[in-house]
Amino acid sequence: MITLIRDCEATLIPSGEEVLLQKDSNYSVKQALGESVTLANEIGLFRVAKINLDALGKEGDALREQLEKQAAEAKEAVSSDFSEDLLWDALKNCFDPEIPVNIVDLGLIYDLRHEKEDSGQYNVEAKMTLTAQGCGMGPVIADDARQKLESLPSVSSATVEIVWDPPWNPHMISEEGRKQMGM
Repeated sequence: MITLIRDCEATLIPSGEEVLLQKDSNYSVKQALGESVTLANEIGLFRVAKINLDALGKEGDALREQLEKQAAEAKEAVSSDFSEDLLWDALKNCFDPEIPVNIVDLGLIYDLRHEKEDSGQYNVEAKMTLTAQGCGMGPVIADDARQKLESLPSVSSATVEIVWDPPWNPHMISEEGRKQMGM
């Protein structure tokens, strides 16, 4: 159990509502992937951004180190030369806060396009869906995906649109995703 040492901004999962977690309240860590940590208590699940991990005290420091190590490993694996694989690899560093599988292996990315600009950089457009239409986390996950794409040196801008057609189903999970989920 982790006890918060200060009030902490978080996002309620799956509604996407911004909430304030109270100092001295207790949580367990469900996952630490991408740019956030998912906490849980008897009320539900909460996404805490890396910037707020100091609210978790020493445990937050350890989780921040874990996230930064993951990010460094992901950055090392990324080639500086532009390719479509580079875009897909960047998106594999974006995670659903409820499911410890990246959005690519979950089958949430439906379309990924890129266009070279006169500057030599690329404009990227992606279409993604969510595992459930009522999930309020869509804008949060889409923004994470956009940020991952725009962090690439060869990408000048990215947009990520949420679409519902075709509806997502578990058959869209990749073989790698199935292994990670024990399916």
